[in-house]
Amino acid sequence: MSAAAAPRLWPYAALSAGYFAHIGFFNPYLPLWLQQLGYGVWAIGLLTALQSATRVFAPWLWASLSDRHGDPLRWLRWCASAALLLTLGLWWQPWPGWLPVVLLLLFTHTSGMMPLSEAALAHAVSQHGGFDAARYGRIRLWGSLGFLVTVLLAGYVFERTGMGSFPLWASATLALVLLAVWRLPPLAPRHLGATQALPTPALRQVLRQPAVLWFGAALYGHVLAHVFIYIFFSLYLDQLGYGKGTIGALWAVAVVVEIGWFFTQGRWLPRFSDGQWLLVAALLTALRMAATAWGAHELAWLVAAQVVHAITFAAHHTVCIGWINRHFPGALRARGQALYAVVGYGLAGVTAGAVGGAISVHWGLSAVFVAGMVAALLAAACALQLARHEHPVPR
Repeated sequence: MSAAAAPRLWPYAALSAGYFAHIGFFNPYLPLWLQQLGYGVWAIGLLTALQSATRVFAPWLWASLSDRHGDPLRWLRWCASAALLLTLGLWWQPWPGWLPVVLLLLFTHTSGMMPLSEAALAHAVSQHGGFDAARYGRIRLWGSLGFLVTVLLAGYVFERTGMGSFPLWASATLALVLLAVWRLPPLAPRHLGATQALPTPALRQVLRQPAVLWFGAALYGHVLAHVFIYIFFSLYLDQLGYGKGTIGALWAVAVVVEIGWFFTQGRWLPRFSDGQWLLVAALLTALRMAATAWGAHELAWLVAAQVVHAITFAAHHTVCIGWINRHFPGALRARGQALYAVVGYGLAGVTAGAVGGAISVHWGLSAVFVAGMVAALLAAACALQLARHEHPVPR
């Protein structure tokens, strides 16, 4: 792809920054806001799992609409606009079922945004059919920066003023997302790979490949362990007596190393195959879960556990995006990214919310991270099988 033909990439960086600025305050502090509203641990687990529940169907819905109409920006703009309007429903709770409905509709729209933009960005940073991890990382790190800013700033504000401003943060961050979406450059159908020199294989044919099945299984177990962190980590630390500022700082440690990885990943990723990277990431995730479960009373263990986020999340995420981009070519690219969201952050997320809530009620929050360790070890076993089924694919 020549420089003249390449789409402008800075709007993707702006969208990533805005979207993850929203995630940076919403995901870590939603459980604490719900706790302040009077919800118990079980209810908090179910309400936060609504985000994962929508990822079971919403990404596929928006990706299918995009493939059918050939215009992802139309649906990105719709999702961003609707999500911003829905945040107004967080400002009051007129009846008991109000908040679950608002969160369900909000997550239905926000969960479809990233698969569409990731599919477009993956194609934009690919050259001669190969996924350029270095260029992707330089754009994706802006999302990590957005997350870092809000997770620290929100922790500072919530520590001093309480959680009452949570709805304001939701509206403000999604307003930034909406502005970024409207700055994305127009996309011709080829930008999503709708037309390729080679014919696009049937989706069913791709899904039947052993490597795809092992990838999906490894993805499920790996993300399951991480969603335990996303849902229960803040509650766990709060229960242990850590302040909201410290909680925010620990989230920030993970994001700082994530940014460093995204910036330099171009030099590291070529050293191993995709399956090998997924295996390393899963094994480190198991160690991270163990340190969180049994070493959380020592801040040093928590810091060490957060540092390996560079591999357990950042490296894993880039490898998955590139793997999908190569194995779901042409008109399958958007639906491939949607399947990544559905299997990883949808099915695994629903499991984490429901099972994690039940485990925490019966055995305490530390037991949730023991379960995460088991999930990571199963993911490692699947990644090992994936590595054995890998065939050389152009990067």
